Amino acid sequence: MTERPDGNGAVAARTTVPVSGPAPGHKAPDPYEQAGRARAKDDDTVNPLEREDTIDEEALIAEYEAEKPARHLSGLPGLLIKIFGAGLSLLALYWVFNPMATQFYLPLFLGIGLSLTFLVYRGWGRSESSKAKKSSDNPGIADWALAVVALVPFLYIISDWDGFFRRAITPTYLDLIMGVIAILVTLEASRRTVGILVPLVVIGFFAYAFFGSFVPAPFNTSSFDWVRLVGHNVMGTQGLFGVPTDVAATYIILFTIYGAVLGASGATKFFIDLSFSAFGQSKSGPGRTVTLAGFLLGTVSGSGVATTVTLGGISWPLLRKAGYPKEHGGAILAAAGIGAIMSPPTLGAAAFIIAALLGVSYLQVLIWATIPTVLYYFGIILAIEMDARRFKTKAVDFDVKPVGKLLLRFGYHFSSLAAIVVFMAMGMTPFRAVVYATFLAFVLSFLDRASWMTPRRIFDALATGATGALSVIPVMAAAGLIVGVMTLTGLGLKLANIIVDFAGGSLLLTAIFSAISVILLGLAVPVTASFIISWVIIGPALQDVGVPAFAAAMFIFYYSVLSEVSPPTALSPFAASAITGGKPIQTMWLTWRYTLSAFLVPFIFVLSGPGVGLLLQGGIGTIALAFSVSLVAVGALAVSTGAWLFGPARWPERVLLGLGSLPMLVMEPMYIGIGAAIIAVGIVVHLLGLKMHRKDHPNESAGTPAADATPEGATAVGTGAANNQAPGNRASNDRAPDNQPLGTADGTPRTGAESS
Repeated sequence: MTERPDGNGAVAARTTVPVSGPAPGHKAPDPYEQAGRARAKDDDTVNPLEREDTIDEEALIAEYEAEKPARHLSGLPGLLIKIFGAGLSLLALYWVFNPMATQFYLPLFLGIGLSLTFLVYRGWGRSESSKAKKSSDNPGIADWALAVVALVPFLYIISDWDGFFRRAITPTYLDLIMGVIAILVTLEASRRTVGILVPLVVIGFFAYAFFGSFVPAPFNTSSFDWVRLVGHNVMGTQGLFGVPTDVAATYIILFTIYGAVLGASGATKFFIDLSFSAFGQSKSGPGRTVTLAGFLLGTVSGSGVATTVTLGGISWPLLRKAGYPKEHGGAILAAAGIGAIMSPPTLGAAAFIIAALLGVSYLQVLIWATIPTVLYYFGIILAIEMDARRFKTKAVDFDVKPVGKLLLRFGYHFSSLAAIVVFMAMGMTPFRAVVYATFLAFVLSFLDRASWMTPRRIFDALATGATGALSVIPVMAAAGLIVGVMTLTGLGLKLANIIVDFAGGSLLLTAIFSAISVILLGLAVPVTASFIISWVIIGPALQDVGVPAFAAAMFIFYYSVLSEVSPPTALSPFAASAITGGKPIQTMWLTWRYTLSAFLVPFIFVLSGPGVGLLLQGGIGTIALAFSVSLVAVGALAVSTGAWLFGPARWPERVLLGLGSLPMLVMEPMYIGIGAAIIAVGIVVHLLGLKMHRKDHPNESAGTPAADATPEGATAVGTGAANNQAPGNRASNDRAPDNQPLGTADGTPRTGAESS
């Protein structure tokens, strides 16, 4: 699960994105069932960027995002909240150039952030009658009252912040009352943004600390009363005002402001146009287009579900026109969207936590993430190329400007992204680097008249930057409370020792148990909270068996992100299936297949010393070895799951290549040799099989997929082997009628049986 950094449209007008709706007969779940269904025209030229049919993008994101939907504010309340939001952004920008004491800045920032959360996020969902009447969605009296109450304890803290934090061991009764109120408003704010699970987890940890002496061994601990719990978690730097809140008040708010300015400057449209122009004119171009667009949109979004929905609304008509089945198209959309969270230069919020916890620069985290990101997209691209051959997809013509013209005219949008890295390389703090990059994006907006950053747009961007962080701020504060309890009770170390003991001290088993634990935790809480909790518990376990701290942190980071595609709550694939009209469960499993390499790559940099070369550590030789071996391993795994090499791959070679990729996870010469030998045998078996098949079937097209090449449950697209025509386009009298999707009348791609 992920945090969406644009606030789910908290203060912006409802937006729509060009999209193809669910197929006829597909019951689309609320709240988007009234969205217009696509009627894709099966003509020779299509422009997915200019379509009449639209859906409510925010409704889809609200349905499938980890965070709850924000209000659609209007009138005077909406204006006031925009003003307060812009004020919070200005406070963060002021802090960059005029640092103030942490014990003053964090309570001030958190108080304003929680107060705004009660105004922007509903306590309960809207009733159907309220939606039907289109009644006001502005905050009510109770929301305004809670917003005022949320400010009280934090204003009390900053009024005497030095004395307040000095009294942590012997707090006054008023200190305790204000501390309890601060905890309660944090829990309620996190409930409003991400649901009840996170507050329940916090309450469970507090109950454990309160009744610790009654818990059976080996989990038992001392029992701590409310004086100690409040003093440690509110009046110290290990709980409410710990690292998570510090990251929210510095990294996250500044990057959401940058994302808002970058989006307002026209970068989003340029990224999409560039992706379509670069790859859209070949048979595998539609899939490549989606992948590149997902990566580029992630620089603005940083959220898996948000990127998937935005990308799907624009590019699903292209994938369908090319001949992709609904489930495979949805899987490509979801896989590309999830990559947004793990792609430089704007990784998910957990990456900022890594920098703060390890005491390294954010640039260092970007360096660590570079090769794993390349491998992630390399695996997806290979899967796309194989699907293009298996499904006989076709090129789709549409009107876009040539790549050269786009880059010459709008390539300046890349400047601010590169500037972040350049500024940090020059020695600037990441805070100043992103502020200067934001200013650069602002200046460059004046190169396009349609995207000038007028005073109104500046105001809106500042407001959006703040409200975009509201879905993260309460969760970070709640996660800080969890960390505070763990450090107070020593629970993190106890659990780490249990994991290592259960694994018998084995590095491999510890890594496997750790990966499973992180994924399971990620099913219940958002990525950032999952990472923070996992780091406290699993980080020490991995380090106990010899994994470097930075490698352990990146391992946990990737598995926290990959909970997005892990059954049974794979949010991004479910959102993609709602757009394509495909089967959600099948889309989820296909997404898992597309991203399988990403599940294995993190093991490389924890199972052996040379594996840290994937994180650009250990010298040129180590890096080159790790990267080259990883490319082979990812390629072999892609063949195993994608059923294609030099032609259709059958089960014997697929099994051999899949098995051969596993030993290569251990970057030791013996294991590399074993893996390479198994892969070589698999390739030989594949070539012999192709030769025998062609000898037995001399008249059959070499590119016709074998009967068993399609994974079980996948929808095969008719190949038209006899005339080698694209699916759904066998002859002029077999074209889909106007206003109907490609394939059969209900939009389902033609199978071989149907087309014959």
